[in-house]
Amino acid sequence: MPAAGKGERFGGAKLVAEIGGRPMLDRTVASLLDAGIDRVVVVIAPEVRGQFAGVAALGDARVSVAINPAPARGMFSSILVGLASGEGDPILVLPGDMPFVRAGTVKLLAERCLATGRVVTPRHGASRGHPAALPGRLRTALLDADPFWNLSAWFAAQAPDRLSIDVDDPGVIRDVDRPGDI
Repeated sequence: MPAAGKGERFGGAKLVAEIGGRPMLDRTVASLLDAGIDRVVVVIAPEVRGQFAGVAALGDARVSVAINPAPARGMFSSILVGLASGEGDPILVLPGDMPFVRAGTVKLLAERCLATGRVVTPRHGASRGHPAALPGRLRTALLDADPFWNLSAWFAAQAPDRLSIDVDDPGVIRDVDRPGDI
């Protein structure tokens, strides 16, 4: 789960902003854990590591933290750092600033990915969203990718048969960029 961005549009410290009395990152990680995901890797930038002291989810034995030494390269570089730090099948990619995704949606995407062997992404209305579920067999191809790419470009080149599933979960397209997005 990439969480290495600076949150500049938010004014900084975005992932520890409270939503319903909990830090945003706690809510995002909970959607994965509550869906039955047994290992979550949270990728953060080195300069913001201290901001996450109050994020309870980071103390869960199923959650580990990886440091992206160069987060300015973009979110795809954080995905690669997370992949290098973890293992599992399927691989789920959920940006840390998407705290409104339902656990049931995460579970559905993971199950469909395992059943079909395809990359699976949610769609709400006309928009594709997150998390993306990728078969574990794609790990090596992802790790070999240019860190300056983005996930959409990688999908177009490596997973043209991506399956989009319609979901009744607006959280899959609702990221938090500014305080008003909460």
